[in-house]
Amino acid sequence: MAMAQLSHTGQKHKTSKESVLFPHKIATDQQSMVLVKRLLAISVSCITYLRGLFPESSYGTRYLDDLCLKILREDKSCLGSLQIVKWIQGCFDALEKNYLHMAVLAIYTNPKEPQRVTELYQFKFKYTKDGPQMDILSTKMSFAKGVSSEEIKKGSILLIRKLYLLMQNLGPLPNDITLTMKLFYYSDVTPDDYQPPGFKEDSSPDNLLFDGDPVNLKVGSISTGFHILKVRVTTESKRMRTLGSSLIQETGPTEISHQGLDCDEEEEGSTKTYTLDLAFSQEETMGPRKKRKVSEPVQLLPAGRN
Repeated sequence: MAMAQLSHTGQKHKTSKESVLFPHKIATDQQSMVLVKRLLAISVSCITYLRGLFPESSYGTRYLDDLCLKILREDKSCLGSLQIVKWIQGCFDALEKNYLHMAVLAIYTNPKEPQRVTELYQFKFKYTKDGPQMDILSTKMSFAKGVSSEEIKKGSILLIRKLYLLMQNLGPLPNDITLTMKLFYYSDVTPDDYQPPGFKEDSSPDNLLFDGDPVNLKVGSISTGFHILKVRVTTESKRMRTLGSSLIQETGPTEISHQGLDCDEEEEGSTKTYTLDLAFSQEETMGPRKKRKVSEPVQLLPAGRN
């Protein structure tokens, strides 16, 4: 499996590359949007790289502090990475319109049962004018309005570090896997006929089934005062290696439901599965609840693991 590097690079790398990733200043809605987009792209790139889903040629290299980041690019020799770049661009379209509530990157093993997942990654978005707040793992830090762009960047870098740490400490995925991405929207503002580029109306049931014993991991969240991004991971408990307990937020079906991931246990012979209802949490639902609008990719893709 390809691994990311925590390399102590020279100052010339950090000064020449950091500005490519984050805007110098984060004081407007537009600057905040740029940051959130790049955090999403970096996170998805980190996940796919450290889980060994695409070849090295599908990634470019960027530096951020002492982190050597591998960023997905349009690699014509790998149709899978081309497709996932299009998914990220579809997310950008929905983000720019303030429609996107949650993007879920899911991995499953049986193409005939795409609702039965073995690992998934949640990216939740809020659009706000409130003062910035950061919640990184179990450490809560609140800042008054006017927090510096540097502090927002520091929180963003910490979020990336935590995600890298988690990815490097997870056991391997099964050999034959397929990726999909589900997009959930704020129904009160999203037109019924809206679909971002590369997506269509979801044809599968709302509920996902987790194949095995799920562990829910809260990576963290970042707020700019204009947007809030939260990152969470659900994986099979057997893939957990030696990892600090602070990363494990909740374990088991009861605790997962408290985090907006409603999880009901089912028995199918000797195989234990859990129903994952990716529902909006109570505080995020305003007024009468409309039918949930969900999109799925026009084209699914098997990971090119070579």
